[in-house]
Amino acid sequence: KLCGYLNKLGIKGPIKAWKSRWFFYDENKCHLLYYRTAQDINPLGSIDLSSASFDCKVENGEGVFEIRTPNKVFTLKAISKQAMMYWLQQLQMRRWDFCNTQSRFPVDSSQLVNEPLAGRTNVDSEDFLPPVKTPTEAVGLKAASLPAPQISTALQNISLKHPWTEIQNTVYNICGSKQHWGNNGNVFSFSEFQEQPENPDEEQEAEVEAGCAGQFSLSCVSVFSAELLLNWVRKARWMNSGFPGLPEELSRERNPMDKVSVLQQQILTLTEEVKSQKELVKLLHKALEAAQQEKRVSSMYLTAAEDKDRLELVRHKVRQIADLTSRLEALEQEKKELEQIVTLRDSHIQELQEHVQLLMEKNHAKQEVIMALTEQRARELSDPLQEANTITAETLYKQQEEIEHLKDDIDAYKTQNQFLNSEIHEITRLWTSVAKNEKALLMKCACLQARNCQMESKYLTVLRKLQEAVPGLPSSHAELVKNLIQEALQCNVKEEAEEGLNLNPVSEYDEYGFMTVPDYEVEDWKLLAKIQALEIKSNKLRSHEVVEKPLRDRWNSIGELSPSAELKSLIRSGIPVEHRQRVWRWIVSQHCSHLPDHYQRLLRQSKSTEHPACRQIELDLPRTLTNNKHFSSPTSQLIPKLRRVLLAFSWHNPAIGYCQGLNRLAAVALLVLEDEESAFWCLVHIVENLMPADYYSDTLITSQVDQRVFKDFLSEKLPRLMAHFEQYRIDVSLITFNWFLVAFVDSLVSEILLRVWDAFLYEGTKVIFRYALAIFKYNEEEILRIHDSVEIYQYLRFFTRMIMDGRKLMNIAFNDLNPFPMKLLRNRRSMHREELEAELRELEQIKAAYVKERAEQGP
Repeated sequence: KLCGYLNKLGIKGPIKAWKSRWFFYDENKCHLLYYRTAQDINPLGSIDLSSASFDCKVENGEGVFEIRTPNKVFTLKAISKQAMMYWLQQLQMRRWDFCNTQSRFPVDSSQLVNEPLAGRTNVDSEDFLPPVKTPTEAVGLKAASLPAPQISTALQNISLKHPWTEIQNTVYNICGSKQHWGNNGNVFSFSEFQEQPENPDEEQEAEVEAGCAGQFSLSCVSVFSAELLLNWVRKARWMNSGFPGLPEELSRERNPMDKVSVLQQQILTLTEEVKSQKELVKLLHKALEAAQQEKRVSSMYLTAAEDKDRLELVRHKVRQIADLTSRLEALEQEKKELEQIVTLRDSHIQELQEHVQLLMEKNHAKQEVIMALTEQRARELSDPLQEANTITAETLYKQQEEIEHLKDDIDAYKTQNQFLNSEIHEITRLWTSVAKNEKALLMKCACLQARNCQMESKYLTVLRKLQEAVPGLPSSHAELVKNLIQEALQCNVKEEAEEGLNLNPVSEYDEYGFMTVPDYEVEDWKLLAKIQALEIKSNKLRSHEVVEKPLRDRWNSIGELSPSAELKSLIRSGIPVEHRQRVWRWIVSQHCSHLPDHYQRLLRQSKSTEHPACRQIELDLPRTLTNNKHFSSPTSQLIPKLRRVLLAFSWHNPAIGYCQGLNRLAAVALLVLEDEESAFWCLVHIVENLMPADYYSDTLITSQVDQRVFKDFLSEKLPRLMAHFEQYRIDVSLITFNWFLVAFVDSLVSEILLRVWDAFLYEGTKVIFRYALAIFKYNEEEILRIHDSVEIYQYLRFFTRMIMDGRKLMNIAFNDLNPFPMKLLRNRRSMHREELEAELRELEQIKAAYVKERAEQGP
């Protein structure tokens, strides 16, 4: 048991005084309880050590140390330096044991925590302080049998803030109970009336004068009757008159001198007790008057009250509601307190580090003074004759005395520095433990929220299936399905997220201004939008800690960019938002040489001369990225920038000028790169370096070639799906042509779209083929279940917007499907280009022959 006498600094206004208190550590609550004497049964207060830090300063004096809690600083004083270090080491160890025990997770949550929290080891990696031996004369249960430290006046240690506790403890001591001081038994046998303050902040004490005894709170004793108090006092006097414990104590002392000393000590103790009992009588008289008055008031109230069962039941329910509300508020308050505790601990660690630095500087200065004095002493001793003439014996004595004092100060500061380093180490360990627990709890909450989103998404999917089958249902069932769908649509995902712990909120727009949930105008598709929102939130919650954070850490560790297999793998996994602009600029700069003032010269040319494509550009501007808030309004700041980029490119590449689709490519580049000149060069890189020649020409011949190449790959990689399309005469190029022309813009959700663009800008057009095949593979089973050509076309119109798991799509594109090299892609393009050109020549010949035949026939 950690217990013993310490002096506690009590402050009452300008008055400060040391009060002797018996301290006892409660292992269950990690509280340090303090009593007036070791024989008391009720504590005067307690100190919460679970969130406290410890400090000792040489300036405060020998044996003085501090316990800092979030609410108050307790200043305590031990009888010696050894006792102080023992208390500090023991309190550190028990604080760690309690916090480590409390922070352990139950068995059912072990799946979420990769490694269990390590307990306190017997040997730390850094031994700041050697273990201090237990001072048995000042600490432990043996110290309880010793007399309490002497005080100047009989009532100096009485606490006015806890008068009822003082009365209970005093009566208990008078009765001479044989129970152990640590037993929680009460001499009054009314445990429910014991005053146990839940959070006793401090003990406000002062010197007790004759008239101050009546100022304490009389409500403490109003529950007891005056007659019962008088019986207790009479019983105490009767038991005290015979000194029942004295003969036993005398019988243990064999030496007559020891018996005399025991009797003298007992006489002194009883004399002090008599003085205190005189004051106690006054307190009991006032308590008796208060109890009688409250008894009369209570009797009048009980006589007037009526027992109504129904009203009492209602009141009982109201009390239950109030109790639940108070519990909720307590949990919220506990959360805020934990956050405040972490903040306070961080600030306290910083203060301790600064204090240690100051002490080290001061110690260094003192060491320099000692060295200087030592050198001076050595020089003086080297010349005995000069020493005899200049330094007297008195001066030499003073210097030696000063050196001894300095050595003592150095030892004290070394001890203080060692303890402060130990305290910083302990607090750092506690903070690390709390941080691990918080991270594990957040991961658990994220998993639970993701699971909840998945369940709700499945529920809405079932409703959508029922919605499609409504025409075939009975009228009653159809009405029920309609009501359920209406109820599901009225529940806003954003409002639901705000009700609980919102770890990864899904906002209306993402970082680049894209709508996270599409706003479908068709009534039947609104339920689909709700399902998409839940899928987005579920994927974010599941991937945030497991995937996104490690990936972001890897990107943060990359300094200067250079082509490598590791960089290629990272880009395929997706570039974080904070790094995407830098990486895109680097990729473009690797393939395009930025000519100085070239972009500005093109802008001046577009202002002086109107380009033929200017009209078409103006028509396409309002139709660019309508699902993005930066382009949805005609007054958006990005609209003029997009206009200038497209006009500059039309003058830069007159062979193409402008083609529909370039507006969406340039818009995405503007959203990420922000600077319009950088977006211009990004567009140049896509059209002139990544895409084959004639991809955006008037004939779009290379785009048609890519559609034939893609059908070949689709037949090889997904033969079942291609056979299904041929069975129902589905031309997939009607869907995929736009994918290739604008690199999936307006087809995929923004998060997956930008991940595709990351790899597309770095590797080229083969990425588009990979992702196009992966999209069909992702939804292959759904398409195979549709057996109607019209329904297949309807499904292919929007099925890309249903893909929410970008990580799964990336794995299909680069891992599941057998990869094809760029050489194979070029060979297939060359073969199909020759076939397409031959077909176009044949068509031209047929057309020429037809025109000639019509001309010969005449009008």
